[in-house]
Amino acid sequence: MPRALVTGANRGIGLELSRLLVAAGWEVIAACRHRSIDLDAVGARVESLDVADDESVRRLGERLEGVALDLLINNAGILDDDGLDPLDLESIRRQFEVNALGPLKVTATLRRNLRPGSKVAILSSRLGSIGDNQSGGYYGYRMSKAAVNAAGVSLARDLRGEGVAVVLLHPGFVRTEMTGGRGGVEPAEAARGLLERIAELRLEDSGAFLHASGERLPW
Repeated sequence: MPRALVTGANRGIGLELSRLLVAAGWEVIAACRHRSIDLDAVGARVESLDVADDESVRRLGERLEGVALDLLINNAGILDDDGLDPLDLESIRRQFEVNALGPLKVTATLRRNLRPGSKVAILSSRLGSIGDNQSGGYYGYRMSKAAVNAAGVSLARDLRGEGVAVVLLHPGFVRTEMTGGRGGVEPAEAARGLLERIAELRLEDSGAFLHASGERLPW
């Protein structure tokens, strides 16, 4: 049975990814800060994880020592609608810690759990695209997602020799708690598209930045 770990798995896209993977016959390790009733109903193994807390990430690595992972999905993220007036530096730093450093720390910590043929997916965002920025604003979110894109490409280069492929994925504008219930895509629909892109991922495509629909996105 293949095994996947999903961060931020207690709600939204992470919950739907976990649900779909379990239904497809995967063993799922659902890592999150706070478990939920909905997650408990999925049938996944739930592990405590705060991606912004270095010690929490380290302890997860210790608990999973020797546990092989076929798929690591870095889904946990936060979104603040911050602008220039006023410039909320604390919000920006917090988004960097979760959205950019979080996936890098988790992937580095669980690197020894991956094996040739394993895949790493990082949920990024079109808002992290510099070439596609037409509206400005969202400083912390845009900058943190651009940063995780850079990290993802470096991970793709560094893990290629170990046979591990990496992909950066934009789920679309998904109607979740993080987006305040806005968006035109339901979490389950987004999750299905993301899993399709992950299934298609090959080592030669490692480091790509893709929409859940398959569209290649500009950096």
